[in-house]
Amino acid sequence: MVGGRYGKKCNMKTIIISFLVLSMAGYSAVAQETVKVYPKEIFNVLNNPGIGFTTFQRFNGDELNPANRWTEGFPIEYQPFDGDITNKNYPQTSIAYFRVAWAFLEPEQGKYNWPMIDKALRTAAERGQTLMLRIAPHEQVKRTPEWLKRETSVFDNYNGDVPPWYRQMVGKEKPEKSRRWRIDPEDPRYIQYFGGLITALGQRYDGHPDLESVDIAIVGPWGEGEGTGILSEKTRVTLLNCYLDNFKKTTLHFLPNSSSADPAVQVQGTNIAASWPDGSNNGTGPGMRYVGYRFDCLGDYNPERKVPNNWGQDTDWSHMQDHYPREIIRMGMADAWKKAPVTMEICLTFLDLIKNNFDEEIISYIFGEALKLHISSFNAKSLPVPDVWSPLVDKWLNKMGYRFVVRQFIYPSYIYRQGQLSFTSLWENIGVAPIYKDYQLAVRLRNAQKTLVLPVNANIREWLPGDIVCDDKLYIPHDAPLGKYQLEIAIVAPVSNEPRVKLAIEGKTDDGWYSIGEIEVRENIMKAY
Repeated sequence: MVGGRYGKKCNMKTIIISFLVLSMAGYSAVAQETVKVYPKEIFNVLNNPGIGFTTFQRFNGDELNPANRWTEGFPIEYQPFDGDITNKNYPQTSIAYFRVAWAFLEPEQGKYNWPMIDKALRTAAERGQTLMLRIAPHEQVKRTPEWLKRETSVFDNYNGDVPPWYRQMVGKEKPEKSRRWRIDPEDPRYIQYFGGLITALGQRYDGHPDLESVDIAIVGPWGEGEGTGILSEKTRVTLLNCYLDNFKKTTLHFLPNSSSADPAVQVQGTNIAASWPDGSNNGTGPGMRYVGYRFDCLGDYNPERKVPNNWGQDTDWSHMQDHYPREIIRMGMADAWKKAPVTMEICLTFLDLIKNNFDEEIISYIFGEALKLHISSFNAKSLPVPDVWSPLVDKWLNKMGYRFVVRQFIYPSYIYRQGQLSFTSLWENIGVAPIYKDYQLAVRLRNAQKTLVLPVNANIREWLPGDIVCDDKLYIPHDAPLGKYQLEIAIVAPVSNEPRVKLAIEGKTDDGWYSIGEIEVRENIMKAY
């Protein structure tokens, strides 16, 4: 007999039952036998969603652009496809980038060429990619002979302008406040028609599963935003809101290109989340919108401050030394990478960098600066990666975006039906950014009789670079067959539970899960009582 707290008595069977209850709840003082696994890290390049190189006006498996030329702003010229998505002299990619001018998306007033976008989305999905998209109001100021040498398109009658019907409506070109504007964005008709196009685009495609992201392009050649900072507040905010109000699910990228003494004006008056070193911000609360940023001239670098510079311009100014990261900080976007992706584009091409006599040290510096700014994806314009720089590119890709390594996984050697699988794990994100997609970490128990997929309570979008502790308790169904199972893990798509993210560890199964070890499901011994 054992005396209770209030003098009551209980027999030995009660003690045993109480002990068993505590054991099942995970409170037993008797240590359960555990399995400790230390997965082996791998170092090869992983082609994962939302990160790495992009194809440009092309898709995985297409021939690369010839020589030192590329198309820009034109509809995609589709190549014959033989079913092989391998890229030669170019990394495998998960993103296809399509940049097209307004003139091709709205060739007639109010008649949108949606089949052009639909085909690009469908083709990207067929090639294992998602589509990054920009609609430019117009292209370069003039199609000079030098520029024509770069173009491979058959659309030789396009002069880079706004749609012909809009040109006829607003009249001939005239000098504007910004030297590269071909039209006046302060004209109310610009908001009505270009803004109307963006509104319609968002209403049709926002949240499309094959749409990776959309660039916020409101003014300037190529939609790069030149002159954003000198727009009136009404025009700037209205144009920005065409994107913000109509793309609420799809990721947006902002191009910091203000042409203003104060880059912060680009986000003022909007709900774009931004903050500055002095502690001020652009607003707080659930209504704020996190957008990523992009810039389009990575590699514009003048290490010796030569005049003329590496691109033949009569200035020692460069994007990398004088524009980034200064513009990012002053715009208030220095911390944007924590919630939305950073994407970059090469300045001209890799061949131009070679012509500028950039050596391994300079290329390493350029790549390092991109990592410092937390790059997730990069557009090299579908031109070959020089063999001499392939090792540097591979190292760069292994840091770009997210890269998850499982350092330790500890779990019990056996579990009970209708009990819990309690595990602890240590991960490391050795990339420079989090994952931005709404994927789910899951544990799978698999044997010949049954496959159980158990979602883990973890928001992996909060896994910033560095160490991550992930612990959870997962319930085992009452009807799980008894016996031994393979315990596997994966980062999966919601609903389908299909693996989406490759981990930087050994043990990948044929269907994309990662084997951790063996575990046994036993009968719930409490049924005897």
